Amino acid sequence: MLRQVGNQLFRRYDKELLCIEPWGRNSLRVRATQLDKFQDDAVYSALLEPESAAAEIRINGSRAEIINGKIRCEVMSTGKLRFYNQKGELLLEEYDRNRMRDVVEDEFNSALEIDPRTFEPHRGTNNFKLMVRFEAQNGEKIYGMGQYQQPYLDLKGCLLELAHRNSQASVPFALSNRGYGLLWNNPAIGKVTFGKNLTEWVAYSTKQMDYWITAGDTPAEIVEAYADVTGKVPMMPDYGTGFWQSKLRYQTQDEIMEVARGYQERGLPLSVIVVDFFHWPFQGDWRFDPAYWPDPDKMVGDLKEMGIELMVSVWPTVEEASENYQEMLELGYLVRSEAGKRLGQIFNACFADMTNPDAREYVWSKLKQNYYDKGIRIFWLDEAEPEITKYEFSNYRYFLGSVLEVGNLYPRLYASMAYEGMEAAGQENIVNLLRCAWAGSQKYGALVWSGDIDSSFRSLRNQLAAGLNMGLAGIPWWTTDIGGFHGGNIYSDAFKEVFIRWFQFAAFCPVFRLHGHREPFKQPMGTVGGASMGSGSDNEVWSYGEEVYDICKKYMHIREKIRPYVKQLMREAHEKGTPLMRPLFYDFPEDPRAWEIEDEYMFGSDMLICPILYENMREREVYLPAGRWRNINDQEIYEGGRTYTCAAPIDEIPVFVREGTLEMLYLRDV
Repeated sequence: MLRQVGNQLFRRYDKELLCIEPWGRNSLRVRATQLDKFQDDAVYSALLEPESAAAEIRINGSRAEIINGKIRCEVMSTGKLRFYNQKGELLLEEYDRNRMRDVVEDEFNSALEIDPRTFEPHRGTNNFKLMVRFEAQNGEKIYGMGQYQQPYLDLKGCLLELAHRNSQASVPFALSNRGYGLLWNNPAIGKVTFGKNLTEWVAYSTKQMDYWITAGDTPAEIVEAYADVTGKVPMMPDYGTGFWQSKLRYQTQDEIMEVARGYQERGLPLSVIVVDFFHWPFQGDWRFDPAYWPDPDKMVGDLKEMGIELMVSVWPTVEEASENYQEMLELGYLVRSEAGKRLGQIFNACFADMTNPDAREYVWSKLKQNYYDKGIRIFWLDEAEPEITKYEFSNYRYFLGSVLEVGNLYPRLYASMAYEGMEAAGQENIVNLLRCAWAGSQKYGALVWSGDIDSSFRSLRNQLAAGLNMGLAGIPWWTTDIGGFHGGNIYSDAFKEVFIRWFQFAAFCPVFRLHGHREPFKQPMGTVGGASMGSGSDNEVWSYGEEVYDICKKYMHIREKIRPYVKQLMREAHEKGTPLMRPLFYDFPEDPRAWEIEDEYMFGSDMLICPILYENMREREVYLPAGRWRNINDQEIYEGGRTYTCAAPIDEIPVFVREGTLEMLYLRDV
């Protein structure tokens, strides 16, 4: 039975309740359940309450349609859904292989008996394994979906796990070249297959289907509509656009101050420096170990006088020796294991349960007392997935429920813990570094980095695809460990080449940040508390020899010159949700060639970046879209719509700017 209730279109057929309603401009929200009602949105949904929209709903017997601006959904007599744009062009339709009760000419009549929406019950519970299927379309390209360690920008043909891991962030928003975007608004662990024969979304344990779909004439229109309903980043503070220095790990207050002075003495721009993990006595203490960090107030103050902000790593891990463990255990603030010991989830510790609002308040109170009140205004919220043992999702339970059902919420709620505490303390323009994100994390000031990746050209190629797809998935603040995290020996010529090419690429990323666990490793300073953790080799720009140092200086100064431009891009991200780095088709959607290019990208609308992604490469092909472009290396003007072979000696990568734009403002002397 079909019925209209206000702006909502409901269909009840046997066990299934279906609801379709307008949700933002040119967009619809689609939900279905086999329970008596839908879940409360307050926690489980990534969607913000939209501005009211007057949808047009028509019911004709067993069929119906709902129209909101540029999108129209047809509900067939079988319950199958089809989505069209304002031109009447089919965007997306459900995959239905049944003997139709009301067969029409353009519908399948199949003996396969495959439903578009399948709820497979977990017997004796109110949860289901959910499968939702859509028809595959020839020539379709799919982008977004967050960060996966693979080199594919176009995700058509890929199977993606809908789960977080170290270096993997599932942000389930898919952008199609057919003119729609779809958010899988479900935090359950699952998978999606963008196959040649069908698209299938799966949630392993859930109570309902929930997705949001929007139509737009350009990728920018689609991404901006998505940002409107999931949130936008704050305005990046000015220091965030500069250079960030980090390594695993500065072991003492004296060491980090020596590095900061090293940058100042060399006249090198430095905006942020980082105290990494195990600066604490025990995991879960959330404070400096006074044996190695005797005067944090002075350290923070001295750095601020040098124009440098201090970022401090915070882990959500709690070990039994922590001064807070017993209290958190008694209060129910720790992640539970369904079987086996709670301790040992990682590093002989367990995780604070960030899905519990009281636990979030408790952890923030410690951060405020021991860090924030000392003047620290940036947190590195590490282990944001979290990295539970072997990712055995079925063996862990949060305050909100089984990890199988709600697991992907953790990084967003972790980000909200610090953001809401800092906001309540009066801070504006909040940014915190996290290793993971889910849809909506951006509104909590989440700067996502790509995790503990290896130091190789293969890994660098993966990061380019990851950064572009993160931006299209609504996470415009993104960064990597320059040079990768694992496996880089500072004396290796092969690694130095990787490092140089990565550094050049990173100068044109949203955040320009150096980090890594360099070899040869340094031994721990002691056996107790944080001192029991070792460190990596030096990782400052002067640690790799004169040639590397000179190239790093060059690109640090280029970044300084374009910081006003980067600030402009940060404002666009704040106001419209625009990704800073994006594929060429974002700015040139009418150019078919722009949809094929996966090894170049736009940094804002006026810069085109061509990174070097392979060893021993000293030139590369570059495609320039329509217009006139200036190469910042040779200062020559190139006509767009053509492919060129450009030089790429070890000390430069091809970078082009639109003629008459920022090259005269910022790059005149490069």
